[in-house]
Amino acid sequence: MKDGRKNNENRKNEQLEQFRVDDAGQKMTTNQGLKISEDEFSLKAGERGPTLMEDFHFREKMTHFDHERIPERIVHARGFAAHGEFEVYESMKEYTKAKFLQDPAVKTPVFVRFSTVAGSRGSAETVRDVRGFATKFYTEEGNYDLVGNNIPVFFIQDAIKFPDLIHAVKPEPHNEMPQAASAHDTFWDFVANNQESAHMIMWHMSDRAIPRSLRMMEGFGVHTFRFVNDQGKAHFVKFHWKPVLGVHSLVWDEAQKISGKDPDYQRRDLWESIEKGDYPVFELGVQLLAEEDEFKFDFDILDPTKLWPEEDVPVKIIGKMTLNRNVDNVFAETEQVAFHPGHVVPGIDFSNDPLLQGRLFSYTDTQLIRLGGPNFHELPINRPVCPFHNNQRDGYGRQTINVGQVSYHNNSLAANTPAPASEAEGGYVHYQEKVEGRKIRSRSDSFKDHFSQATLFWNSMSQPEKQHIIEAFSFELGKVKSMSVRQQVADMFANVNLELATAFAEAIGVNPPQGGGSNVTKSSAALSQENTKKKPNTRKVAVIVGNDFNGTDLVSVLGSLKSEGIQPEIISEKLGTVKGSDGSGLEVAHTFLTADSVLFDAVYVVGGSGQSRKFQNDAAYFVNEAFSHFKAIGATHEGVKWLEIFNKKNCPGVVTGEDINGFVTEFVAAVAAHRHWDRQIV
Repeated sequence: MKDGRKNNENRKNEQLEQFRVDDAGQKMTTNQGLKISEDEFSLKAGERGPTLMEDFHFREKMTHFDHERIPERIVHARGFAAHGEFEVYESMKEYTKAKFLQDPAVKTPVFVRFSTVAGSRGSAETVRDVRGFATKFYTEEGNYDLVGNNIPVFFIQDAIKFPDLIHAVKPEPHNEMPQAASAHDTFWDFVANNQESAHMIMWHMSDRAIPRSLRMMEGFGVHTFRFVNDQGKAHFVKFHWKPVLGVHSLVWDEAQKISGKDPDYQRRDLWESIEKGDYPVFELGVQLLAEEDEFKFDFDILDPTKLWPEEDVPVKIIGKMTLNRNVDNVFAETEQVAFHPGHVVPGIDFSNDPLLQGRLFSYTDTQLIRLGGPNFHELPINRPVCPFHNNQRDGYGRQTINVGQVSYHNNSLAANTPAPASEAEGGYVHYQEKVEGRKIRSRSDSFKDHFSQATLFWNSMSQPEKQHIIEAFSFELGKVKSMSVRQQVADMFANVNLELATAFAEAIGVNPPQGGGSNVTKSSAALSQENTKKKPNTRKVAVIVGNDFNGTDLVSVLGSLKSEGIQPEIISEKLGTVKGSDGSGLEVAHTFLTADSVLFDAVYVVGGSGQSRKFQNDAAYFVNEAFSHFKAIGATHEGVKWLEIFNKKNCPGVVTGEDINGFVTEFVAAVAAHRHWDRQIV
């Protein structure tokens, strides 16, 4: 790094290293370092007597156990995280003076936590929900937190309504049901009576709310921020994370089944990808808007329920983030990490978005209760890589040992240090925006349009995506017991699109809306997942193999799939080795009991001669389920005959053939396509 400074990544790793402890091969001690001679029995007055209060080891061990759990987050409780690095592609000096956005040679360490919003820590991960996407940059100027979601807008416009939203979406208090789900009365009653949520609900009912992988979803800063350059000139900015693998989702039936088959599905996917070296990569994009253009749109750019259409304000890709290291300890890192949208560096500032303004208060407040006091910044995962000096002292969990007698400003005993830094010395100076007006509890009239961008979203969807939205409304509202709430929601969404509202109104047994409709015809190609990148990389393919398979051809196909970045896994009737007709053997990774089609992206049926009826039945169920979820199905040799029996041959996304090279090319393309929606009309 320039000027002989250590690379930030190395500094963060070195800093964390001093806190890592490997207990293997060590003698047991108390937390004070005293070696322990016995850990099976408490100290008693005689073998059958009462336990003695003087047993300090028992008391320390039990007290620590009793306090091992900290309060889980009220929202975003279910989360998983990874370490990585960020590098900017080119200097952003024209727009911001933030140092980590200047030099492409500098790699800034990051820590990213993904999460669901509504469920508890023990809830499943493939529920229909918003996903949190929070990134902590450990920069030389201090920590910068970009705390966002996988959806670019939000339910509400003002932070004062956030407790109401979360009270509504959480399990209902009279029976504590349902867990991690929005399909219940109080949530939809909130929606019907708080119509600013319309745009967010369209995203929430779309495929975006059930991502295939944390590696395959976008991230958004949600709010409007400011970039400020070293000349004091500001631009409004919105942040985007773009996954290089594209944006892909589960289908609803698949998501529900995965919740039972593997409730840790998404964290397992992230963990295993990093362990294999298939590092998730996200590119950072920004939408930049000159201050003089603030009012040129038909929506308010500060409204958090609105996005900036990419066709109107293009996304400029400025860097990339690579997640390349799993956590050492989930509690110490993932659970104790403290994010805050107010953790900024010089060159990044706020706007008057009323939801953002409220978050600037709320995040500090919640860390105080979760992490036991004001010193949460001293936990290893939260410590900046640069030194920090101030007159803050003491409190729960204090780790810093401050020397000297002075802890106040101004002072003469320590030459008035620590002293504020000037802007030229890197001191943070708030952007000098002119603000004037009367104190008032109100909302700008420019925030009152709740439906036009919801219609924009609907107009932008492909036909399969529209059908999924209709089905999502039908499922969610079908769980609502109040007929009045159902009717209110149907009438509300008639303002978005009459076809949509009429379709789900019929499904949930309420009257079709008598009025409504929208004159908005605009669409945005960037909003449809049909237009995303489609790559085979890291896709998992279940390979169904029986004894006496064609060994030469199968080994060739597996090698070709791996060369394309696809991960084939052998499934058979029993664990161990399955034998080919040429005497070759393949190690079986899963049986039909330990694997399921919903845990794979595609299926390749090889078969073998003389398999049992049970094997064939299990294989048929496996293939039929994958087929019903629109996944790619491939078959060669005996597997082709099976597909004929299953009546699956010659359907969209089903690839067969004896020409192995041609088969591989076509099958890889089918896997990359992710889904084959044409099957809906077969």
